Amino acid sequence: MSGERRPGRDLKNFVLPQVGRLLETGDCWEPYQVLDPHGIPIEAVAVYLKDLVAADGSPLTPRSYGMDLLRWWRYLWAFGLEWDRAVREDARDFMLWMRLADKPVRIHWRHRGKDPAEIPASSRTARPEPGTPNPVTGKPSVGKKYAPSTRAHCETVLRSFYDFHLERNTGSLLVNPFPLVRNRRSARANAHHSPEKPYRNQRTGLYRPKVPKRIPRQIPEEKYTEVFAGLRSHRDRALLAFWVATGARAEELLTSAQSDANVGEQTIGVIRKGSRAYQELPATRDAFVWLRLYQEEAWKKGVSRGRKRPLWWTLRRPWRPLQYDAARMMFNRANELLGTNWTLHDLRHTATFLMLDDPDMPPVYVQHILGHKYLSTLDIYNRPTKDDVITAGLAHHARQQQRRENPPPAPPAPAYNPDSLSILFGRPFS
Repeated sequence: MSGERRPGRDLKNFVLPQVGRLLETGDCWEPYQVLDPHGIPIEAVAVYLKDLVAADGSPLTPRSYGMDLLRWWRYLWAFGLEWDRAVREDARDFMLWMRLADKPVRIHWRHRGKDPAEIPASSRTARPEPGTPNPVTGKPSVGKKYAPSTRAHCETVLRSFYDFHLERNTGSLLVNPFPLVRNRRSARANAHHSPEKPYRNQRTGLYRPKVPKRIPRQIPEEKYTEVFAGLRSHRDRALLAFWVATGARAEELLTSAQSDANVGEQTIGVIRKGSRAYQELPATRDAFVWLRLYQEEAWKKGVSRGRKRPLWWTLRRPWRPLQYDAARMMFNRANELLGTNWTLHDLRHTATFLMLDDPDMPPVYVQHILGHKYLSTLDIYNRPTKDDVITAGLAHHARQQQRRENPPPAPPAPAYNPDSLSILFGRPFS
């Protein structure tokens, strides 16, 4: 209840216990379950995730929501709190902890339950310090703290979770511990928006952090060639070529079946992440060359062949359809060889920059290829990148230095025109 006294909490030294887990069931009716320390599904979470599945969203939505809910439940378990008796002070302390504390260090499944002294040190000693920019790409590495986007997503998930159960009048729940800001509690965002004015960004949650706007980065052509050369197989080269050619999201390309690769039309079909709609995307001829080399090699090894069979498979037995995590690890291995930290999503940004740089490519076509709902989404690619700003600033300083070292000649002093004086006095003037 709101009048209860909470015991003092040492958030500075608090470590989130790694108890409970998020289980992928493989059941389309209930794809993910959040389990308590005894392996029993949490009923309140199960009902909420089922509602998300019924809303016909992305299949990955229950997974991301489940991870945030599991983090919140671990916090509740650590302090002996019931989820339906949490108050604003509990939510405040949780969001404060996420902002200031270090993220829990994940222990590899091979070493879980062991004494920390028995766990060998990581062999990757050349990794940069967390949060420091990469010397090649300039992108900061993953930091020790929770990113603002992670905290904002978690706050949104928990606020919507409690709103859902408040509407159902579940348990002892009386208030939402994750409230809206005071001047927004009775209205939705932009409730009285005028159609003649642009939309304003309005913070909805009281504890929602400010998320900085991200500037998309592209992989330079020479670095892309190095990444391509660092790949180990024809499959990886085909994947990279298709990602850069089509601009498809990494997980979208992995949904393609063998019949979706239409060599004659030079297109490949994917299932879109949000709408789940099927769409054919144009690709380059080189991508299909690498695809054919990969397929011939895979079929000789015994990979399943058929029009409705998946297009992308693992490289070792037992043959399994390639998943996103395996594709990401493949790309990370190439990153480690080059000392870079690009992501698979940077390949989508690279493809977008290449298409927008073509003056004969209308932006509305780029919008359709990328699967964006609004054309205005492409506005983020019109902003100058960090490298462009630095290059322009250095060029400005160089021009100023050149003007100081080689000043322009002084203009001639003002004087009378001799011809005008001759006309005025009626005689030649010298």
